[in-house]
Amino acid sequence: MRKTSVGILGATGTVGQRFIQLMEGHPWFKVTALGASERSAGKSYKEAVAGRWKLSADIPEYARDMQVEECKSGMDCDLVFGALDSSVAGPIETEFAEEGYFVVSNSKNHRFDKNVPLMSAEVNPEHLALLERQKTRGKIITNSNCTIMGITITFKALMDAFGLEQAAVFSMQAISGAGYPGIPSLDILGNVVPFISGEEEKTETEPLKILGKLTENGIENADIKITAHCNRVPVTDGHTVCVSVKLRDEATVEEITRTMSRFKGEPQKLNLPSAPKKAIVVRKEPDRPQARLDLMTGRGMTTTVGRIREDNLLDFKYATLSHNTMRGAAGAALLNAELIKAKGLI
Repeated sequence: MRKTSVGILGATGTVGQRFIQLMEGHPWFKVTALGASERSAGKSYKEAVAGRWKLSADIPEYARDMQVEECKSGMDCDLVFGALDSSVAGPIETEFAEEGYFVVSNSKNHRFDKNVPLMSAEVNPEHLALLERQKTRGKIITNSNCTIMGITITFKALMDAFGLEQAAVFSMQAISGAGYPGIPSLDILGNVVPFISGEEEKTETEPLKILGKLTENGIENADIKITAHCNRVPVTDGHTVCVSVKLRDEATVEEITRTMSRFKGEPQKLNLPSAPKKAIVVRKEPDRPQARLDLMTGRGMTTTVGRIREDNLLDFKYATLSHNTMRGAAGAALLNAELIKAKGLI
C-alpha cells in the first residue's frame, strides 16, 4: 500500500505534538509537512518547540529537522490533520478543503456543518457518505469533543442492544484538555473547578449527531436526552465520566457487561493500525477505572468501563475512562483517517 503524505496543522501545540508522536513509523501515512503560526514558521521543528515539548518521550527523529511552515494551502501533502485552536481553525480548514486537501479536524468549527461527518470511527462509519455531498475539491471530517469520545462508544453499544432514551453524565476532566500552559497551578492543585466553557453544551449535543441517522437531508439527530455536569480536576491525562442511563428495553447488569465487552466497530473488524483490539474493556474491580492504572489500555485507544450497576433514578450507571489527547483527539483523528483510507476514499 502506497503511503499517503500528510501534514499537521498546529504541529507545535499539545495535540499537534501527540500527532507527531503517533505518526512515527506509521505503516500507511508519512508526515511531509508541518504547519504552525507565523512565530514558528521557518524554524526547524525542534527549534519551534524548544522548551515546549511536553510528552514523556523525546521528539521523534523524523520530525526534529523538518521545517515548519505557516498553515496555508500549498503544503506538500494530500491530507492534513487539524490540531489548531478553534479561534483560527475554521477558515484555514475551509481553505485547505477548497484547494483539494482531505482535512481531518479536531476543532469544533465544522462539527455541525450539514454535510460534514462528526466522526467516531467505531460508532458512525456510515456517516462518511456525507463526503459525497461536500462541494469542495477536498473534504472535511471532524472528531467529537474529547469528553464524549469514550461515552459515545458506550452509548452506541447500549443503543444497538437495548435502545437508549436518557443519559446523565458527570465529567472529571484532565488538565491537559485545556492545552498548554493550561490552568494556573494555584487554580487547580487541591481543587475541582466545576466549569469548563462550552463543555456541557458540546457534551449534550454532539452525541446526538454522532448517534444520528443518515438521511437524504443530512443527519437526523438521535432521540436521546442528555444532561451534563463538566468539571476540571487535577489529573494530567484522562477524562473520567460517571454516567447514568435510561434504556428503552429491559436489561441486566450482566447483559450490559457482556454487550459492552463484546462491542466491535469497523476499526476492529478491519484491523486498522491504530485500532485497539477491544473498543471497550470492562473492569470488574469495585474501584476501577482509574487514570493512573487504566489510561494506556489498548495503547491509550480503548475506553475502560467499570462499576456497572443499577441506578435508583434511571436504570443503570457506570464509570468510563478515556485518554483525552489519544482517544479523544489525535488518536481518534488518526483512526478516522485510517478508516477513510481503508475504504478507498483517499
